[in-house]
Amino acid sequence: MILLLFELVLIARVVVDLVSNFTRSQAGYGDVLGSARRVIYQPVLAPVRRVVRPVRMGGVMLDLSVTVVFVAVVLLQRLVTVV
Repeated sequence: MILLLFELVLIARVVVDLVSNFTRSQAGYGDVLGSARRVIYQPVLAPVRRVVRPVRMGGVMLDLSVTVVFVAVVLLQRLVTVV
């Protein structure tokens, strides 16, 4: 159950990132979205991001740390389910 909640938090992080990219020009949303992003970034994604650097694809940076953590959580969830 905890791993499922963590997966949902990771998905929410991706959604918040997408929303923040589209609402940068609108005032008032930056503080709320920034706070929501920091909740998951500091304890979980920051250590992974130090090892797995974002990949540059033309003019876009692709952050693979979220994908790595998500796959690790899914694999851990499968391992716990089997045992």
